Amino acid sequence: MGGPPTDLAAYLAEYEHKDLLRFITCGSVDDGKSTLIGRLLYESKALFADQLSALEADSRRHGTQGAEMDFALLLDGLSAEREQGITIDVAYRFFGTDKRRFIVADCPGHEQYTRNMATGASTADLAVVLVDARKGVLDQTRRHSYIVSLLGIRHVLLAVNKMDLVGYDQATFERIAGEYRALAAQLGIPHVHCLPLSALRGDNLTVRSAAMPWYEGPSLLEHLETVQVGRDGPEAGLRLPVQWVNRPHQDFRGFAGTIAAGSVRPGDAVVVLPSGRRTTVARVLGPDGELAVAVAGQAVTLTLADEVDVSRGDVIAAAAAPPQVADQFAAHLLWMDDQPMLPGRPYWIRLGTATAVATITELKHRVDVHTRAPLAAKHLELNEVGYCNLSLDRPLAFEPYAANRALGGFILIDRLTNATVGAGTLDFALRRAGNIHWQHLDVDKAARARIKRQTPRCVWFTGLSGAGKSTIANLVEKRLHALGLHTYTLDGDNVRHGLNRDLGFTDEDRVENLRRVAEVAKLMVDAGLIVLVSFISPFRAERRAARALFEPGEFVEVFVDTPLEEAERRDTKGLYAKARRGELPHFTGIDSPYEPPEAPELHLDTTAAPAEELAERVIARLVHD
Repeated sequence: MGGPPTDLAAYLAEYEHKDLLRFITCGSVDDGKSTLIGRLLYESKALFADQLSALEADSRRHGTQGAEMDFALLLDGLSAEREQGITIDVAYRFFGTDKRRFIVADCPGHEQYTRNMATGASTADLAVVLVDARKGVLDQTRRHSYIVSLLGIRHVLLAVNKMDLVGYDQATFERIAGEYRALAAQLGIPHVHCLPLSALRGDNLTVRSAAMPWYEGPSLLEHLETVQVGRDGPEAGLRLPVQWVNRPHQDFRGFAGTIAAGSVRPGDAVVVLPSGRRTTVARVLGPDGELAVAVAGQAVTLTLADEVDVSRGDVIAAAAAPPQVADQFAAHLLWMDDQPMLPGRPYWIRLGTATAVATITELKHRVDVHTRAPLAAKHLELNEVGYCNLSLDRPLAFEPYAANRALGGFILIDRLTNATVGAGTLDFALRRAGNIHWQHLDVDKAARARIKRQTPRCVWFTGLSGAGKSTIANLVEKRLHALGLHTYTLDGDNVRHGLNRDLGFTDEDRVENLRRVAEVAKLMVDAGLIVLVSFISPFRAERRAARALFEPGEFVEVFVDTPLEEAERRDTKGLYAKARRGELPHFTGIDSPYEPPEAPELHLDTTAAPAEELAERVIARLVHD
């Protein structure tokens, strides 16, 4: 049958290679974001016949414009959005003109969906910030503009919408434009173009409107078609985060990924980070075969001249100008989870294509996104932004977000649920990973254990206050001591007299309390001891983080299981009574949760056997394993 007509094939080839602009629409509730994009798609003839038919039917059923089509329904795809007339999720649409291709993200305006807006902004080159001409610049306008600046968007198109409702008044537009330009200057947004329009009427949307002859600039679509967003070009050094080791057979080994910055040619000198191994590029392969050169944005596979160890998450970079390698950073963080961010709690971090364990070691302050003022805080709630220090369990290649989004933007992932809980931008390294090294010691853990003739362990007792943890741990240590074994007990109350005397009982302090104790226990195990840790340790995340510090088999979790009512009955210290009266806030089991272990090595039911018998079960596990 033959291929497509030559002219059609040429058109498709030309269309495929047109410049692509990614932009978002954002702003406050009911500023007309969805209507603007819907009408833009309609006016640029980017809708198919079936879409138009569906729009007409939906307009009759859910529309807010009477007999006219409600263009917002093209974007509000969720049933809840159509029922409430608001945007909840980010809606992406693709369209093109003769001059450019576009991917637009319609972002929600409600404050509670700020995290959704940040998701849309994370890949955008330009932001269309809508303002209702009747309301002017609102708090949510400032919030979204702050996030736009935080995520490195340098071009903003301020669309002063609903000009038809203010009689197309020039003074109203100029007042709003002046106020926003002042805001953009404070936020460090360098390129702002202000445009009066009516998305509903189509004024200044695709062509300039006769209703506003005093405006002499381009229409919204004309601006989008011509604006130069200034992405990193080939002059930047090569940055290729390795996504996949391509090994189809034993005679080929390549490293695939999308070039984040710069360009690459066969023969270029490169360095693999974080290892620092240097080599040269042998071949550059694209989807259709070998390439003489590849630039930022292209997906390629590189083969190297030498047998260098390269894995997913490594970065292949220009040897003459490599990025930094570090394991501690200062960063801005937008919290995206319903559960608060707690310093000291470990999370997975995804930076480029690399994954590591990250801990927020210090929350320096929370940022008031309306005024940018720093506010004292110990944790971050949903949709809050903070400035913090991050510590990783291994060094990674990175660049400040202002220089490179791919190597400077990160997400945090909950290690238990795999949910994305935060997104942030790296500012600078707090220390370079190469400055601190492990000092080799000839006397190691194995040698210390041999002289003690025992297997070092960390036995972690967890349970409610009054469950019997300290009682059982004390019986276990007495028995082990009688057997001639070397032990030490870290008890929750005792440690708070010294090492952790500066910590309270908030969730943040509990996390730090357990982090310190786990590190001390690790040192004691390294010394060859059997260390018994008796702490309420209410959160699974912290117990899991403690386990991760030890080698397989070294960590023994013991759940001392006692019902709350029984623990209260045994309340010799009167703590539960005080908590019930509101005198002890953040008390586990009363107004602070306890998360039972899901798969402990030992589960001791204190209502089914006396403490001595339960202690013997622990000893049997330690001595006879």
